[in-house]
Amino acid sequence: MRLAGKVAIISGAASGMGAATALMFAREGAKVVIADVLEHEGRQVADGIGVSARFEPLDVTQEESWAAVVTATTGHFGKLDVLVNNAGIIGSEHVHIAYNASKAAVRLMTKWVAVQHGKDNVRANSVHPGIMPPMRTSGRTADPAVRAERMRFIPMRRPGEVDEVAYTILFLASDESSYITGSEIHVDGGILAI
Repeated sequence: MRLAGKVAIISGAASGMGAATALMFAREGAKVVIADVLEHEGRQVADGIGVSARFEPLDVTQEESWAAVVTATTGHFGKLDVLVNNAGIIGSEHVHIAYNASKAAVRLMTKWVAVQHGKDNVRANSVHPGIMPPMRTSGRTADPAVRAERMRFIPMRRPGEVDEVAYTILFLASDESSYITGSEIHVDGGILAI
């Protein structure tokens, strides 16, 4: 198990890439906190995982909401090892979301997927998905005409799958990536290669 003994908060985990990441983390031995504004859907994901998961309500735009999730996580599971700052909407004006997450969590963590803080042995990397299946937060990329136009520029000639992103996040959260920090990893079918 690649994440045995680890505790992770995954924002935006009620659906899409966040839910896929939470399920994968749990299969690999992690305790996971499903943090999302969508309570019903988030509780369903947590219930589907079982005792190694719990739901916590989170509005990623509010610093106090992040602080409450971190407090609840450490109160229930005793620590925090990994933060997957997944929640967001393409084109969102809430650029301070990653900052709110980091401010609330970085002092408690030994590993972290979001913002660089390497001197304290906290690793931080970012994952950049390309065209994925349409999701609730997809914005313009859910439009079939926009998708068809963008697909012409993807060398692999297909959209990505949420598990392909989740596997990348799993690698970054595991000890297998122990010397990787400050990196941007693009899971985009090669669009940046052209």
